[in-house]
Amino acid sequence: MVLLVSLVAGCSSDDSVSTPTSGVGTAVPTSLAGSLFPDVLDVVATSSESGWTFDVTLSSPYDTPERYADAWRVVGMDGTVFGVRELDHDHASEQPFTRSLENVQIPDDVDKVVVEGRDQVNGYGGTTFEVALIRA
Repeated sequence: MVLLVSLVAGCSSDDSVSTPTSGVGTAVPTSLAGSLFPDVLDVVATSSESGWTFDVTLSSPYDTPERYADAWRVVGMDGTVFGVRELDHDHASEQPFTRSLENVQIPDDVDKVVVEGRDQVNGYGGTTFEVALIRA
């Protein structure tokens, strides 16, 4: 069985997915948001027998080879990290951009996660995204 949870409509790139209009999600601005960190703009979470797939759209204020959004992660409300998507290069020519992480194993008793972006210099921060994981 496949279940799709869609959040705010995202922007596209060559790795993008189409975003349905129904679902649950919240962008949560943090006090350190702004030019120090990338912002998570959109998340689509899909459940399958092999785990969850997360399609995440980021926007990075600094996107050069010297400094860029170099990762994002899926974190439980208790701080447990369920998955990390490393980004190996800047995305200067495609802002914002969407990348995916497949086969993320999340226990059945976890019903909400947060997706956070990471800046190559400053670490994790910026606007995060809460995702309600709805299972059939």
